[in-house]
Amino acid sequence: MGNLLYLIAVILIIGWLIGFVGYNTGGIIHILLVIAAIAIILRIIQGRRL
Repeated sequence: MGNLLYLIAVILIIGWLIGFVGYNTGGIIHILLVIAAIAIILRIIQGRRL
């Protein structure tokens, strides 16, 4: 019975970690998209100045 509880605890911890990383990855992707959009806008502005 102890092994079964240990196995369930490990599965729940792994699931929690996957959910936590997945949630943070979504935030990181949005931040990277904003940075990419700013970089494109800056490149366009600097290209027109030249």
